[in-house]
Amino acid sequence: MWRISRAADSAVGRTGSSASPPPSHAGPRSRRASGSSSKRCGSWWAGCSPRPSRRTTCTAGPRSYSCRRTSWSDGLGGADRPLVPVLVGPTGVGKTAVAVAWGELEAILAISADARQIYRRLDIGTAKPDEEQRARVPHLGIDLVDPGERYSAGQFARDASVWLAGVWAARQQPVVVGGTGFYVRALAEGLFREPPLDAEPRERLRAWAGKLGAARLAHWAARLDRQFAGGGRQRAARVIEVALLTGRSLSWWQREVRETGVMRPWYIHLTLPREALHRRIAQRVDRMLAAGLVEEVRSVLASGVAPHAPGLDAVGYREVVAMLEGRLRESELRDAIERATRRYAKRQETWFRNQLRDQTSDFRRQNDVVWTLDATEPPEGLAATIAARWRSVHSDV
Repeated sequence: MWRISRAADSAVGRTGSSASPPPSHAGPRSRRASGSSSKRCGSWWAGCSPRPSRRTTCTAGPRSYSCRRTSWSDGLGGADRPLVPVLVGPTGVGKTAVAVAWGELEAILAISADARQIYRRLDIGTAKPDEEQRARVPHLGIDLVDPGERYSAGQFARDASVWLAGVWAARQQPVVVGGTGFYVRALAEGLFREPPLDAEPRERLRAWAGKLGAARLAHWAARLDRQFAGGGRQRAARVIEVALLTGRSLSWWQREVRETGVMRPWYIHLTLPREALHRRIAQRVDRMLAAGLVEEVRSVLASGVAPHAPGLDAVGYREVVAMLEGRLRESELRDAIERATRRYAKRQETWFRNQLRDQTSDFRRQNDVVWTLDATEPPEGLAATIAARWRSVHSDV
């Protein structure tokens, strides 16, 4: 702890951080948004698409703690927990399209595990399912908070556990869909018990972190936690905060002090050859710009949302903000977004491969709970293949 404290003191000293923090870009931790007319969701949850209008507070049930869980395979024990399909893969691989096509074959309800689709008014750059897709397959986990609010993987797991309980009570079939590995892991493995953090030093650290650029924040996060694998300003600041205020890295807390997950995951890992994924990413960027991504960001900023708000700290939005602030030429915007999206997709794919690879033999002994599937085929064909495999896996449970 002494070494870490000295690192914090020296870092804050070099930046000249004041003990009086500036106003935060983020608002208070969000409450659940709700309000819906979707009949397929039933009365148990009002937060299904279309977009919610009323706010309520949901709480999960009692927590059950267990320690020293060290891998995703450890989270698969416990046959009393329902088996749930989880579509994972890098951005641009086609997860949403496959889920919607699956919904044409069977009645499913999608739970979005995407750290960007939670934000209201940020639709184009997050590639949210459109109204037609949501009408075909109801989605939960979308449009939960405003762009200036923070929303953690832990909060997602707590919310999603409530949604899953409602889905199961209504005898519906949930499918988790998303590329945010930390969200998926929190739901499958369970939450870690968050350490108590003193409010005053926490605010000072947040003020200091707010003065650093994204690259410098990532540098400090990597120095303090060797398991840090990127994820934007918000996650980097969180890693620094936990390490400096507890003397333990965030990855240590996540590994050593963990609760029990609410489900057993059946991972469907969608992949593409690099060239094919890059082509899809290029097409995706073109569609977003043509659909009005720049105007979407300009409108959000005009409403009073800060340029460094959590919702705008994402690939595509960062580049547009930089252009609007004069730090990036308009002629360079498209290529900048494409490069950043490629890097992000590579990090996602590396994360999933590293998390799943070492557990393959264990999973095969547990009904092939990790299934890597080439996503080159059209969504309809992939959905038919997945639905047939799911029926086989589910019948064995």
